[in-house]
Amino acid sequence: MARQQRLTLSEVLDEIGLSRAAFYRMRARGKAPKCAKLPNGQIRITREALDDWWAEQEGRAA
Repeated sequence: MARQQRLTLSEVLDEIGLSRAAFYRMRARGKAPKCAKLPNGQIRITREALDDWWAEQEGRAA
């Protein structure tokens, strides 16, 4: 079984075009992609979680 790609917060922000502050506001409201917080405090988001989030956003816009 292949290991899932885990993206850094910077990579995700570049892809979705948000600032760090806007992302954290979305996360506080439960509107951000599913995140995992590492023991060192860094955030990682799997490619699958980001793709699912994108699909959900596209569905809302339709």
